[in-house]
Amino acid sequence: MRYSIDLRKRVIDFVEAGGSKAEASMRFSVSRTIIYKWLNAANPYTYEKPGPRGSRSLDVDVLRKHVSDFPDQTLSERACHFNVSPFCVWYRLKKLGFTRKKRHSAIRNDAVKNAKPIKSNSKVKNRTASH
Repeated sequence: MRYSIDLRKRVIDFVEAGGSKAEASMRFSVSRTIIYKWLNAANPYTYEKPGPRGSRSLDVDVLRKHVSDFPDQTLSERACHFNVSPFCVWYRLKKLGFTRKKRHSAIRNDAVKNAKPIKSNSKVKNRTASH
């Protein structure tokens, strides 16, 4: 929950004027933890969204070259090479347009072309019919 700037100012002014943090917590109905955060913040009157606070540490061009040089490496192996998490590598590969899917349709088409009919074995049929 976000607190209003007015409330933040009143709490900080109260504490800076000599009031205790515990008393400010009871008087303004806020937790002492948030009071400590406001007092230690560089600018207590702003709200910072949670999440990543910088660019990813994985260079896109270097990753693209690494993928072309070593196409068979797994995400974990690439993550160890770049000293980042596997998710970071996955995220960048997705942005570059690389997918997990391989040539399944081409493999399936070759399998269909080269398929041979299954020979029927009458002995197996008779055994299963009798049981």
